[in-house]
Amino acid sequence: MLGTMGSAEDTEWLRWVSKRFGNVAGKEKEISLEEFKCALQVKESFFAERFFALFDSDGSGSLSQEELLGSLRRLLRGNSMEKLRFLFQVYDVDAPIPRLHGLWDIGILPAPGSGSIDAEELRVVLRGCLRENSLSLPEERLGALSQALLQALDRDHSGSITFPELREQLEAFPELLESLTGICCFSRESRGDQRAGICCFSRESLRDHRARWCCLGLWVATSALLLALGARWHRERGPALALARGCGQSLNLNCALMLRRSLTRLRSTPLAELFPLELHVRGHERVGHLVLALGTAHAGAHLARAGLAGSLAPGGVGGCAPQTGLALLALLLPMLACSSPCVRRGGHFQLFYWSHLSYIPVWFLLLLHAPQFWKWFLIPGSLFVLEKVLGRAWRRAGDLHILEAKLLPSKVTHLVIQRPKSFRFQPGDFIYLNIPAIAAYEWHPFSISSAPEQPETLWLHIRARGQWTTKLYEYFQQRESHGPEPNPPGKGRRERRSREQGAGPGETQRSCNVKCFLDGPYGTPSRRIFTSEHAVLIGAGIGITPFASILQSIMYRRRKQSCPSCHFSWSEERRDEEMTLRKVDFIWITRDQQHLQWFLGLLAKLETEQAELEPGGNFLELQLYMTSALGCGDVRALGLQLALELLAAREQRDSISGLRSRTRPGRPDWDKVFGKVALERRGNVAVFFCGSAALAGVIRRHCRAFGFRFSRENF
Repeated sequence: MLGTMGSAEDTEWLRWVSKRFGNVAGKEKEISLEEFKCALQVKESFFAERFFALFDSDGSGSLSQEELLGSLRRLLRGNSMEKLRFLFQVYDVDAPIPRLHGLWDIGILPAPGSGSIDAEELRVVLRGCLRENSLSLPEERLGALSQALLQALDRDHSGSITFPELREQLEAFPELLESLTGICCFSRESRGDQRAGICCFSRESLRDHRARWCCLGLWVATSALLLALGARWHRERGPALALARGCGQSLNLNCALMLRRSLTRLRSTPLAELFPLELHVRGHERVGHLVLALGTAHAGAHLARAGLAGSLAPGGVGGCAPQTGLALLALLLPMLACSSPCVRRGGHFQLFYWSHLSYIPVWFLLLLHAPQFWKWFLIPGSLFVLEKVLGRAWRRAGDLHILEAKLLPSKVTHLVIQRPKSFRFQPGDFIYLNIPAIAAYEWHPFSISSAPEQPETLWLHIRARGQWTTKLYEYFQQRESHGPEPNPPGKGRRERRSREQGAGPGETQRSCNVKCFLDGPYGTPSRRIFTSEHAVLIGAGIGITPFASILQSIMYRRRKQSCPSCHFSWSEERRDEEMTLRKVDFIWITRDQQHLQWFLGLLAKLETEQAELEPGGNFLELQLYMTSALGCGDVRALGLQLALELLAAREQRDSISGLRSRTRPGRPDWDKVFGKVALERRGNVAVFFCGSAALAGVIRRHCRAFGFRFSRENF
């Protein structure tokens, strides 16, 4: 990357280029065009050929290490105007290739004003830009982009663009001109940034995980204290029994903590800010590992004492401690073995499911084995039984069906499910879904992507990333191949309309009538969005799902109502005492253009409602980022980004998404994004994020720097 790097970074990057060149060139000490593409991972032939020709100073058709490094050094040291001249030469397709060596040494460059770029050249360049940025547009849109760029740059209406005209137009876009100081020819990511492996025990990392470390420390300390107290109380009866009794005391606590599902309900409470409840699955696994370790030590100590004493001491209810203890180990060992990822994700989920059901006999045996366990188990066990009984009774009541399945790009399945009349949920909640046609006993959690105000249906957007979700996509794909099915009988016009609200471009939808069961809803920290003043919602990839529900609910609450008699209109939000929102920023980071298709219909609808409610207002502001698209500082993207800006300004519409909001290339600059939010002064800022753990850490650090509250939602 020829960017705004420091001299140390420049030297490091050039050293990497030199090493990469040596690996490819070998003894020949020169590389061909094909080897050049491979070495620096340049995707598009158009730019690879232009770069290669410009760097080949002697015109030999091959590139030496001195030619490559010399050209790169000159580009690194050049100012913005010199780099703009290089950009012009890349775009001037039919001009003779100038040689960079020697001319830059004496402080001049070939006079690109002697050449020009016409409409056909612009079309060729923009087509190459689209391919390099992993974008696809119809030919008519490509023509519109090239015409917009030509009309804006061609000041003398000659039908072509000269270098002075290009420079004059770019001066009207200072951000684009400034980015030329970081003009790129190759991706720095291709070398793997060694600094990404920063020690996970750095001071910043420890601050970010304070709640996690505190909970871990409290759990370990409590378990160790119980072990020590139990051993101390029985130390006079020998070390083996002391160890056994100590492990038993610690097991009393940890066996009562194995209530993973119950913990999910606490995630919607203020406790979610004090405890890392989003890590409840990982915590459940750690407790299970400790239970097995303590149980093994407990049994081993008893067996060692029995070997010394000649027999096992009776205990438990009716003296059945030895038998129940061995039975417990026999159940816990396969439970742990079948919980490993290689079993759960390797096509053997049924083994995991059925072995995990042994928790019921485990608790029963514990009540027989340990006389004091009932005291620890009474409250959590009662809650667990109550939840299970009520949940099973609710799940089996009624006959729920999937009414529609829509197959979206990148293997995302949009399910439209019949909503039970008694089903109440809050925006951002999730449910556990069971589809007997996919797997009779598997339940998987998914965020609800429809709003609570949508009365007849529930929406789920499920990406195929594992075994069950892949089976789900393939199941409905197979049903689709059998041809369209008629709408289920008895469904009214209103229900069909509610199912069609989420339809967008690029999706295939089929009516169906597949039986399913739901368990939930379960709350998340996202519920606190409505009590914020300025909410910033950040979704990465399919992490947009919970925010889809929230954004729809916000717009429902702000929707205008009118009196049929006097025609007076008012907004719902004036009557909603729970919603204190003054501003909502929604930031969606997607990988490529196809991913945008998941929610384009919904986002277009939200933009339309925003324009109707508040013409010219910015209560809801959408920001879309596409990471596959290169930044404006890259020579392979600058012309395209300039054309997109010009055409969007003319049409008031983004050419990539069709929305009013522009699709921005690359990743967000969080300092700029949060700096803009802070300057707006619309009240206390709360940031809600749903995406990867790595990005969550980055955003959390920026929130701390700006004094924003941060909440993360798992998906």
